[in-house]
Amino acid sequence: MLVELMLIICGLVLLAGSLYLIPAMGKYLEKLAKFLGGFQAVIGVIAVIVAIWDMIDGSVGLGNVVLLIVGLILGVSILSALPAIGKYIAKLTKALGAFQTILGIIALIVGIWMLID
Repeated sequence: MLVELMLIICGLVLLAGSLYLIPAMGKYLEKLAKFLGGFQAVIGVIAVIVAIWDMIDGSVGLGNVVLLIVGLILGVSILSALPAIGKYIAKLTKALGAFQTILGIIALIVGIWMLID
């Protein structure tokens, strides 16, 4: 349940600039995403921790992998300060940053799909 909620939150934060395009409730989702965007780095670090914790728990699935990737993108400002692997995380997220909107859509869809299932 935690993975699904984190996927939805991360998806909203990544799609903050595109949510206004949704006809009925886009402006409300955009306000929520902009509010959550202030906590982007913290949400990213929590997403990485939740994804790794769930993988250690024994369930490596699509949701965990997507959450890990999205968490790395969101938490790059904090995670890049890690001594041994910080510069590699920064390079990886710089490469994945071009696909931010696509990964946000994927995270949102996978999160909702896992929550319903």
